[in-house]
Amino acid sequence: MNNIAQGLARLVPGVDRVVIDRTGLTGTYDFDLKWNFEGTADHLGVALPPPDRTLPTLFTALEEQLGLKLESTKSPIDVLVIDGAEKLIAN
Repeated sequence: MNNIAQGLARLVPGVDRVVIDRTGLTGTYDFDLKWNFEGTADHLGVALPPPDRTLPTLFTALEEQLGLKLESTKSPIDVLVIDGAEKLIAN
C-alpha cells in the first residue's frame, strides 16, 4: 500500500501533495485496476494506452475497485531544509 501511496503523486500531473498511507495494511497484494489514462503521466517513459472514456478516473477506480478513498487533509510531514552550500576547496 505504501508503494501505491508513493506512486500516486507521480502518476497524476498537477498533484503537488504528499500521499500518506493510513490504511494500516501490510503485505503484498495482487490486483487489477482499470481506469481512464487520460490526464495520467507516462511513468518512466512507458507508453500508456489511449484514453478510454468508458472507464472511471484513477481516483474513482481506486475507491470503486479497491475500496481506497483519498482524502485531502493537513498533516505534518518531515522535510529537509538546506540553508546554504559551499564548494569544497582541495587541501
